[in-house]
Order: sequence, then structure tokens, then C-alpha cells
Amino acid sequence: MSKVLPLQSLPDWQQELSQAVSSVAQLCKELNLDPADFPSKNNFPLRIPRPYLNRIKKGDRNDPLLLQAMPQVQEALDAEGYSKDPLGETNVNPVPGLLHKYAGRVLLITTSSCAIHCRYCFRRHFPYAENRPGREKWQKALDYIQNDVTVTEVILSGGDPLAASNKYLAWLLQALAEIPHLQRIRFHTRLPVMIPSRIDSGLVKLLQPWHDRGVIVLHSNHAQEFDSEVDNALKRLSNCGFLLLNQSVLLRGINDTVNEQKALSLRLFQAGVLPYYLFLLDKVAGAAHFDVSISDAKQLILELRSLLPGYLVPKLTCEIAGQESKLPL
Repeated sequence: MSKVLPLQSLPDWQQELSQAVSSVAQLCKELNLDPADFPSKNNFPLRIPRPYLNRIKKGDRNDPLLLQAMPQVQEALDAEGYSKDPLGETNVNPVPGLLHKYAGRVLLITTSSCAIHCRYCFRRHFPYAENRPGREKWQKALDYIQNDVTVTEVILSGGDPLAASNKYLAWLLQALAEIPHLQRIRFHTRLPVMIPSRIDSGLVKLLQPWHDRGVIVLHSNHAQEFDSEVDNALKRLSNCGFLLLNQSVLLRGINDTVNEQKALSLRLFQAGVLPYYLFLLDKVAGAAHFDVSISDAKQLILELRSLLPGYLVPKLTCEIAGQESKLPL
């Protein structure tokens, strides 16, 4: 059994991760909100790290950052067409910890942990207990990649791969580096935005060898998520040589206006990140209240194209279980 370190012995980012707010009552107290406005009871717990919490406007129950993470009573309502596995990931899970959806690339469930629990998360019902192999059992996933020479890219996801320790990531990256046909590695992460201190010198050092074949895909949905600390964290990543992209989800009441999408694209560029995907909501049980119709989404993108250069307009996209690729709209 590994030794549990006292909180003060942990790196700053791990302390912040452990101190995330997990109580609706505590969150309401700190944000001057009435807990009676948030009567939700469900099995997907609240989790908000304090650097992100500090960007939420106090007293505003409709703050776009708050709504992404605060449990809502609508989550308990059944909605037609919504399921616990909207992308059919249990059908593309050949070995624990690995998903093989698309040709040429596989996704590793690096960890089940996240800095924040997004209420619209398509993996909120994912069977993490069955996909948490640990080092001693990762070999099945590594062998799967080793034995399929068509796999040229590995996506580290989760959870959030940067919620894993530097020591663990160093071991996993070294194991992947020994597979000769791998050409690229991709990180899907919210940590640089949620807890900027995560991008510490140790992480930068272990990422550096991948600088010429690495991509970091952030997940940010609103310009308000950025501040100077986030900018500095992203600069440390870009200085490693990584390409920085962003994918967001179109969410009703949060970022479903042209002005909000324009502000996000401009703020991303200011931070050295290019907009990549704007996803329609994955139809996961508990998230129907966030849905935006296809027609409204298409109209939004048309208007955004008239306001911004093409490189700042994300690709409006949806993902459908069983398809050979994501589908542009």
C-alpha cells in the first residue's frame, strides 16, 4: 500500500485538488447564494476547485461558470433519447482502460479523477471501476497498442490525465515512447484552466520530449474561465512546443449566444489557443436541460463566421455512437 502524504507535503496543485468544494451548502455560503435554489439530489457529486470558484460571480445564481458545475433539479428528469452511454463507449472498450473508437488512434482512460465535475459530462455514468487498471495491469492496453501498427496516435483522457501525478505520467509516457509506430500523443484536459498551478516545472520537464509530436486539447466553454494565472499556465505549455487547441460544448444558458462564442474565441487566441471543436451536447442522462437544437447551433455558427476570421471559428460537430468519425455540421 502506498504511503499517504500529509496535505502540506503535496505539491500546490494537489493541495488545491484535494481542497475542491464538494458541498452545495458550502458553495452557496461562499458565493452568497440560497441553497433552496439548488434542491437537486443525484448520484453525480459536486466538485469545484477553488481557482475556478474564484472566477464565479458572487450572488449570481445564473453565472455561466456556476451552471456548468452546480447540480440542478432537472438532472433527475427522464428525457427521451438520453442514456447513460450516449457514445456507445462500452462497445469499443476491448481491454480495461482503453477505448478504440476511430481508425489510427486509441484513447486511454488515464485516471478516473477530474478537477471539476461538469454536469453535462458524457462520461458521468462511465464504468470507471472496470477501467482503472493501475500500473500492473496497464500492460494489456500497452500490448494492444503494440500489436496494432495502424495505431499512430494515443489520446490521454479520463477523467483528466493531468489529475495523475507527474511520477505516474512519466512512467506511462515512457512506456508509450517505447512503441515504435506511435507518432503523436494528445492530452484532453481541463486542468490548466481549473487549477493553473498544475502546469509545474516537473510536468513541463516530462512533457518536453514530446514537444514535436504532442497536442494539448483544452476544454473551456466560456471566456470568464480565463485569467492571468491560466494565461501563464498555457504559456508554459506552449513554450514546450505543444500545439494548443480548445474544444467546447454548446450549452443552453451558458455559451449559446454569438457574443459569448465570439468572446470565447478571442480570449482563447489571446491565451495562445486555437478554437478546434464546438460540440453539440452528447445526449447523456441528466443533461437534457443543456441541449441546443441543431438549427440554432447552425445559425449561431453562421453569424460567428460573419464576425471572425476562419481560424477563430470552431468546427460545429457532433459525435454519434458507431460512426467512423465525428460528424461536422
